[in-house]
Order: sequence, then structure tokens, then C-alpha cells
Amino acid sequence: MSLVDKLKFRMLKARAKQRLGATTGNRTMAAEARTEEAEARLLATKDKIMETADEIRRDYKVRR
Repeated sequence: MSLVDKLKFRMLKARAKQRLGATTGNRTMAAEARTEEAEARLLATKDKIMETADEIRRDYKVRR
């Protein structure tokens, strides 16, 4: 399972948890789900930034 798949799974899990919390009236669960979804988005953004940095390093032949 690739990193992208794991992040997508986290997003789906958080959305399902948020819907369940909203449906059952469990505000704590819904709030936790929003936090988890934000965390998954943050990790996805970090991954995209790292990929872009690696591409720039390859293009300009810069070492870390």
C-alpha cells in the first residue's frame, strides 16, 4: 500500500467517522473526525511538498 493510498484511507475513515458522529449526535466523535481529516490533509500536503522539493533538486542537480 503506497503512502497516497494510506492518506486516502485516512481521509475516508475520518469522513465516515464524522458522518457517524453527526448522525448519532455524538459531537465529540465528529470533532475527532474533523481533526483526523485535517491531519490527513496536512500529511498529504507535506508529501506533495517533499516530492516537489525532490524534483527541484533533480532538475538543478542539488544534493541535500
